[in-house]
Amino acid sequence: MATDINTTIKNEIDSADVVLFMKGTPQAPQCGFSLQVVQILSHLEVPFKSINVLADGAIREGIKQYSSWPTIPQLYVKGEFLGGCDITREMFQSGELAALLDKEGVPHKQAAKA
Repeated sequence: MATDINTTIKNEIDSADVVLFMKGTPQAPQCGFSLQVVQILSHLEVPFKSINVLADGAIREGIKQYSSWPTIPQLYVKGEFLGGCDITREMFQSGELAALLDKEGVPHKQAAKA
């Protein structure tokens, strides 16, 4: 069973450049942390795929095992696990997130130069 869910999760992660495992949907996040990550991605105009972990208990538990990260949301860029809300927010505020998106060739809005 665990192998099947890992395959499902890997296929989801591989299906888009940016994948967010979250509680709820981008239009209706079900937790504040998921909302924050959606807001960051939306602000940067990053195209991303979202997976609602509340809709599938196997994915909700499986993603925690897959990443060895205990909480949701979880953000993946080009198949690599970035982190949850705090890490994403810190990377956004420091400019690291935009730099990573540039490096990986992920389309996004450029930050205004000061």
